[in-house]
Amino acid sequence: MNISVDTFSYLDLLQKEFIKSPLNYTGGKFKLLNQIVPFFPKKIDTFVDLFSGGCNVAINSNANKIIANDINKEVIELYEYFKNNSIKKIKTEISNLIKRYNLSESSKFGYEKYNTNSREGLASYNKENYLRLREDYNSNPNPIMFYTLVIFAFNNQIRFNKNGKFNLPVNKRDFTSNMQKNLELFVNRLKNLDIEFKSTDFRKVSIPNDSFVYLDPPYLATTASYNENGGWNEKLEEELLDYLDSLTSRGIKFALSNVLESKGNKNQLLIDWCKSKNYKVNYLNHSYSNCNYQTKNRDKNSTIEVLITNY
Repeated sequence: MNISVDTFSYLDLLQKEFIKSPLNYTGGKFKLLNQIVPFFPKKIDTFVDLFSGGCNVAINSNANKIIANDINKEVIELYEYFKNNSIKKIKTEISNLIKRYNLSESSKFGYEKYNTNSREGLASYNKENYLRLREDYNSNPNPIMFYTLVIFAFNNQIRFNKNGKFNLPVNKRDFTSNMQKNLELFVNRLKNLDIEFKSTDFRKVSIPNDSFVYLDPPYLATTASYNENGGWNEKLEEELLDYLDSLTSRGIKFALSNVLESKGNKNQLLIDWCKSKNYKVNYLNHSYSNCNYQTKNRDKNSTIEVLITNY
């Protein structure tokens, strides 16, 4: 049976305050947590997030133990840094870097100090010093410099070129009060979790038998940068689906976030696999014009986002 998240009458009563990642990760699931979490088992011993990205899902798990893996070692090293240091020390080191590179602090001084306003933003003021910070980071990377770079990077996103160099341009915003709040809540949450971080290929993560596995891999149906550069292809998709079948054979429950169709591009491989294995396709409703794959009159430019489960 295919289930729409709208069929869960208790969802409207779910008022849990979720923690938001301090990273604006492409494809982050924070806005979908209220729809994803109700599909998870109520009791989880070990929660394994194999493509943790911004860590929005893992950080909000109530499992006894959490394993968060991502292939991006810079991100995992940052989480380890957050886990092993106090929020006071982290914010002090960020502040020291901001001062060292003479970057803006609009949350303290407003926009007037920098001869600009909220609409125009701070890109012009910060550009030269941001590029100097970026160059220094690429020459000698470390976690706190990486996060400070992300703060002042375009849309607070993360992007490395083929040579492993961070290459995003400057942002029009700086370390806003909202970003500071998200960071503090995230770091404090880490202190209260039994969480282990890994950075390796998803197939190399050891999965205990008592695990529940969540996966949010790159989407074959989208045109995101990881697909444009050949980072995710049909071969990897097939290997992922075979891997999920192996979890099923071990009696391990999984939930897979994915997209069946995006702007007219179908992931037929995924669609056929779901049908052949009789896995459940749970339709999510984000900001898209539909939440059901069978809708005949859906927008051709819509995205059909789903959570696929083997239970």
